[in-house]
Amino acid sequence: MRLLALVFAVLIIALQWPLWVGKGSWLRAWQLDHQLSEQRARNEKLKERNAALAAEVRDLKAGTDAIEERARNELGMIRQDEVFMQVLDHPVGAGSVPATANTAR
Repeated sequence: MRLLALVFAVLIIALQWPLWVGKGSWLRAWQLDHQLSEQRARNEKLKERNAALAAEVRDLKAGTDAIEERARNELGMIRQDEVFMQVLDHPVGAGSVPATANTAR
């Protein structure tokens, strides 16, 4: 009787093995589901990026505002009658003295 119970236990384990560890197991299905959700999140980010790029392309083709903004920001261009002023921020510390004060001494 004990041998029969042992044989049944081994048969049950043998039948359950593919369900838990085999090629189409629950673990594999869970891993694939996790990979699928990660890929969907990546795809969503890429769709948003593509939409932004498409809007920028439409703006560049249709209007001059985007072209002017790029020329100003990326190339440092200004209009013909504009005056360009650059303000430099540097911290004023205890040891720093303005350049005009150094030359006056």
